[in-house]
Amino acid sequence: MKIQFDHQIFASQRYGGISRYFYELVKGFDALDDIRTDVSVLLSDNHYISDKKHTNQKDFLSQQRFRGKYRIYKIVDKVYTIQQLKKQNFDIFHPTYYDTYFLKHIGETPFVLTVYDMIHERFSEVIDPSDKTSIRKKLLVEKATKIIAISQSTKNDLIKFFGTDESKIEVIYLGNSMFPELQADTKLKTPNKYILFVGARGGYKNFERFIKSISLMLNKDKNLCVICAGGGKFTFKELEIFSSLNITNQITQYTLGDNALASLYQNAQLFVYPSLYEGFGIPILESFACQCPLLCSNTSSLPEVAGDGACYFDPYSEESMRNSITTVLGDECLQDELRQKGAVRLKQFSWKKTAIETKKIYESVMK
Repeated sequence: MKIQFDHQIFASQRYGGISRYFYELVKGFDALDDIRTDVSVLLSDNHYISDKKHTNQKDFLSQQRFRGKYRIYKIVDKVYTIQQLKKQNFDIFHPTYYDTYFLKHIGETPFVLTVYDMIHERFSEVIDPSDKTSIRKKLLVEKATKIIAISQSTKNDLIKFFGTDESKIEVIYLGNSMFPELQADTKLKTPNKYILFVGARGGYKNFERFIKSISLMLNKDKNLCVICAGGGKFTFKELEIFSSLNITNQITQYTLGDNALASLYQNAQLFVYPSLYEGFGIPILESFACQCPLLCSNTSSLPEVAGDGACYFDPYSEESMRNSITTVLGDECLQDELRQKGAVRLKQFSWKKTAIETKKIYESVMK
């Protein structure tokens, strides 16, 4: 059985949960019998597939830095993918995102679609009207032979927003890619006492409400800080908010790799995940792997993934967030309990399990 993956997410992301998912999936299939894969990528800056083991990447252009390179990557890789589709040298096609370009080239070959979340549908009022992601997603959901949802929450949303037949959707959880050493090596100079925030900060990620909720705590304890990992440099608006709350000197942002991120998790007092919505939430598993006490929203897939390994709050309430953080910060026994329960919960998730269950989906499509 041969599976053809396309270029979409690898031509768009250098880092990111979706490209990591497909990379780990392809890597997981290497250890299984009776399944081969190909990723139709010629040009990519993606960190995860940089070893080029599963692609035909061209080194020279991929290593260049020039304006508009990602637009060129997408054009070149789409042409290459279409060439591969026309050859029909595979059994199942698995696109990596929601571009519908392949429908007129795939013929009768079945395709499996992974749906990661329903953010565009749940937060349609803040989505740019020119963004056609939801329209394309709905069309592909209708035409796909089988759909993989990465959580029961995402499956429920598919049924709610698109009216998708429940029997067409299978839930397959993601895995953890962070396996830190006892103490990950890093040269970062960090405060002695900090709360960790990971990832993008805009919109539904709820960063502004989170910062406002803990500003009183930061003002009371000038030794307490916040570190933001990833998400890009602070915007002018964010800096203005920090200044107005008198906490500018207590908030830092880093762009870093997995080893340094693991160190931040390991040394944080807490990891707070205040997102209004997530399709899965890989940082939950990262915090478990790094023995970092987790506090997160009681919405969407987060309780489904975190189970009893987290302390929950209402992400729409600054008071709820602040009370939960205050409680856990002041209770070392509760912190230890969260670490222990997180470690147990983590055992339920692995990329090996993801690959095995995904292979079963492919096999069911082949029957």
